[in-house]
Amino acid sequence: MSWLDILGWAGSALLVFSVMQARVLRFRALNLVACLVLTLFNGLLGIWPMVAMNVVLSAINIWFLVKMLRERHDEKAFEVLEVSPTDDYLRHVLRVHGGDILRFQRDFVWDGAEPGHRSYLVLHGDETVGVVLVRDEGDGTAQVVLDYVTRRYRDFSPGEFVWRRSTLLKESGFQRVVTPPGMVAPYYDRLSFRREGDSYTLDL
Repeated sequence: MSWLDILGWAGSALLVFSVMQARVLRFRALNLVACLVLTLFNGLLGIWPMVAMNVVLSAINIWFLVKMLRERHDEKAFEVLEVSPTDDYLRHVLRVHGGDILRFQRDFVWDGAEPGHRSYLVLHGDETVGVVLVRDEGDGTAQVVLDYVTRRYRDFSPGEFVWRRSTLLKESGFQRVVTPPGMVAPYYDRLSFRREGDSYTLDL
C-alpha cells in the first residue's frame, strides 16, 4: 500500500469517525481535518469535483467552528431560566439524561421538595443544554447538587452563566456557592471560584 493510499484511507476513516461524535464542537473540528486530508488526497489524484466538495465542506466547518467558539462564553448565546425544583419539564430532562448524569455523579438524587432548593435550565436557542441544581445548606450557602451539560455541548461550560448572573442566587438569599468535592473535569477555576480542599467556593 502506497503512502497515497494510506492518506486516502486515513481521511475516509476520520470522516466516518467524525460523524459518530455527539459533541458538536468535536464533530466540526474532526470533520474539518478529514475534509482537508481528503482535499489533499483528491488533489494529488486530480479528482477535482471531490476537491471542490471538500473545500466547500471545509469552509462550512470553519464557519461553524468560528461561530461556536465566539459563542462559547457569550451571554447572548445562552439563556438561564429558573424553574420550580419540582417542575415537570425539569423532571423530564433529568429522567432523559439520568444514565449520563449517574456516570459522573453516582449518588445523585433530587426531589426538589425541600424549601430553599433552586433549579436552573441553561438554553441555547430552543435546546436545553445544561441543568444546575443547588440546595440550601443554611447560613446563606448554596450547595451545588448538579452542574450538568448535555453531551452535545460538553465542550462548552453553559453552567457558568448561572454563576455569572449571581443575582439569581442573591435574590434567593444565598451569599456563597460551594461545589461537591471531587467533581469531574471542573471548570470553576476559570471563573471567580476559589479552591478550598476538594471543593470550589464562590462568594456572591
